[in-house]
Amino acid sequence: MNETQPVGIFNLHGVRYQMTDAARTAAFYTDHLGFRLEHQPLPAFASVLLGDFRLLLSGAGASGSRPMPGGKSQQPGGWNRVVLRVADLPARIDALKNAVVKFRNQMEAGPAGRQIQIEDPDGNPSELFEPAQYTANR
Repeated sequence: MNETQPVGIFNLHGVRYQMTDAARTAAFYTDHLGFRLEHQPLPAFASVLLGDFRLLLSGAGASGSRPMPGGKSQQPGGWNRVVLRVADLPARIDALKNAVVKFRNQMEAGPAGRQIQIEDPDGNPSELFEPAQYTANR
């Protein structure tokens, strides 16, 4: 009997967002959310890092943006999102409002903490989340 080894998943490589302008979108994440630029072969692609987390930004011409079988194009936006933990959500909201970042909603609070959704220049969402442990003293 010839058994084959299953293909392994070694690690999380990153999360891919579709975008239209790699330089503009990478600047959004580095200037406003604390990411650092890892790789930027313009104009089609950029990757940014936050600690060990990698966000892959793919635009027209990038292999990660090619149409799906059947011709359906990949578009920015949607409702799945990266969730970034913060320690003082109201202060982050104020700083981002001053930087004219687009918000999808108002701050929401629940038993696990507080959160708000923002958009990058292409409409891809990110959620800023402050766990309840940080909000207990506020």
